[in-house]
Amino acid sequence: MQFDWMKIPYSLLTLFIVINFGYLLNSFIAKIAARVGRRRGIPIWQTYIDVVKNYGLRTSITHGVMFYLGPVFRLSGGVGLLLFVPSIYGSYLFSNLSFAGDLILALYFVFFGTLGMALGAAESGHPYSAIGITRGLSQVTAAELPFALAIFSVALQYQTLSVTDIVAAQQGGILHWTLFTNPLAVVAAMLSFLGSMMRPPFDVVLAPQEIPIGPPTEYHSSYLALMQTNRAIFPIAKIVIYMNLFFGGATNWPVFFLKVFLIYMWSVFVGVAFPRFRVDQSIRWFLIWAVPIGVLSIVLV
Repeated sequence: MQFDWMKIPYSLLTLFIVINFGYLLNSFIAKIAARVGRRRGIPIWQTYIDVVKNYGLRTSITHGVMFYLGPVFRLSGGVGLLLFVPSIYGSYLFSNLSFAGDLILALYFVFFGTLGMALGAAESGHPYSAIGITRGLSQVTAAELPFALAIFSVALQYQTLSVTDIVAAQQGGILHWTLFTNPLAVVAAMLSFLGSMMRPPFDVVLAPQEIPIGPPTEYHSSYLALMQTNRAIFPIAKIVIYMNLFFGGATNWPVFFLKVFLIYMWSVFVGVAFPRFRVDQSIRWFLIWAVPIGVLSIVLV
């Protein structure tokens, strides 16, 4: 297949739209959490101020090459995941590079950034880095397992690993969505979604209650800005995967924004309604509830 170079500027435009949408969503969600706690919260534009400030800072501290490649790998995982799945179904220009990838490639990109951050943290010299890596990879693995089972179930159902073909099979009305044709796979995937978003009650691995510990302390200046940019890209990129696999995809940008917002709100609602789990509690929760549902969805298909 001959590559169309016109896709590159439109892929970059998609990336620009998603980054800004992610920044605004992050500020809006922080404001929701503040309102639930009877606080005013940050201004909507605060995320932009923080990112610009951090990109303008430089550091003279040296921890080794792998430490500084961690945020780069993290950002590469989010960007790669977004660019290898179609953003708008039926649009040749906004299909990105989906013709070159499939669900297996998407799964690699989902885990790529996490492994990069683990390698980077291992070289930080922080006495608690090994603890953070252990509990982080343990929870991420437990959370991604039901998602992988749901993907296998969907691939068996539609007899394809192409994201575009799966979206095409769901066209023709809401009852054709995987949500209605394979509800158990969707339930397993949405339970996995809660853990992969690293929001409460599954955010203990980020150490939000431990001020002097965690990636925001280890990484600073432009490296922290890279992580902030990935926090805008990666959640949207993963939601695009969910939207395409389970909720019929999007045929235009307004539908894209609406579906991404509603799927994101699922994790926000759970986060403000339930207290935090310890890492061992969250792992047991995924293995006891989400994994069996994923296995059952494969058996039924």
